[in-house]
Amino acid sequence: MSPPPPPSSPLDGGDIQTIAKDGIIASILGGLAMSARLLLSTEPVSLGWAIRRVSAASIVAVLVNYTTKDYIANHSLQIAAVGATAYAAPECLDFLLRWIKAKGEAEVAKVVKKPNGKKPKAKRKR
Repeated sequence: MSPPPPPSSPLDGGDIQTIAKDGIIASILGGLAMSARLLLSTEPVSLGWAIRRVSAASIVAVLVNYTTKDYIANHSLQIAAVGATAYAAPECLDFLLRWIKAKGEAEVAKVVKKPNGKKPKAKRKR
């Protein structure tokens, strides 16, 4: 019986090619999931809006693919998870951006208070 092969280094050419190939496939899968969603939508959207959504879905798909690789053993289930998260990615990212903006505005409001503890009054329009 021969000993097991030595563990491969992440710097080996084969591992980098596999990682890059998996990332590209996941990115394409995420972009296709969002493209299908946009094609099935009845509301009009601008080209820039569609490009942002497809890009967000592609990026999230790559990250989910790398994250779930060690947790989901079945390749078909992993692809399903990547597609599902890419499909929902824009709403999740919109929520995250709104949450970050609200937290930032709350912190700015704390700093902008007057020295006596009262908030500054808005100027009246005449």
